Amino acid sequence: MAKGPTTRKTTGSRAGGSGPSASVDRLIIVAAMEVAASTGWRDARLADIAAAAGVSLADLHAHFASKAAILAAFSRRIDAEVLARDDPDIADQPARDRLFDVLMRRFDALAPHKAALRVIVRETATDPFAAAGAAVTLHRSMAWMLEAARLRGSGPGGLIRCKGLAAIYLATLRVWFDDDSEDMARTMAALDRRLNQVERVLRLCRRPRWRWSTAPPPEAPSSAMAD
Repeated sequence: MAKGPTTRKTTGSRAGGSGPSASVDRLIIVAAMEVAASTGWRDARLADIAAAAGVSLADLHAHFASKAAILAAFSRRIDAEVLARDDPDIADQPARDRLFDVLMRRFDALAPHKAALRVIVRETATDPFAAAGAAVTLHRSMAWMLEAARLRGSGPGGLIRCKGLAAIYLATLRVWFDDDSEDMARTMAALDRRLNQVERVLRLCRRPRWRWSTAPPPEAPSSAMAD
């Protein structure tokens, strides 16, 4: 029986770089999230973000070339935070439980920025160029989430897994945006349901095809037919 979405364990510490450059990066990223939450993302200017961060426009330019670059850096910081909370104890759990743990860690890390992300996701969805960039960033993040769950995130199989996990993540993200509970019960239930659906599909796909009918499995061709 699959583990229900009732308990989770988060470990590790907050991720982040060190040094002056990393500090400025962090200031700019946090400021960008504040601007997005308060005034929107589509109309936000880089000058607005620089002012909110307390840096000059030249300083912002030295760190980020565009708003898209800021979002990509934000995603990398969330990736790093999830990875920093790695829990070695999940290695012995079933794959779907490992994925559940990792994605819930991601929602934990995103929680302080929910208002900003709600705006950003809504507004970038109608911008083809922004959506294309977001898709690349999401793929990279999902590859790391697979690795955190002790699943391969690279190669042909990894590409399929990344796409599947991205679909699960985005579907759950929509629930998370409206989940105001402290324990994220609705989010956990939605993620658990999605993972169970995928698990059932994969289990069916692994069944020998002949089991779907009453006919016996086909015999192997004779050597004459094979020739």
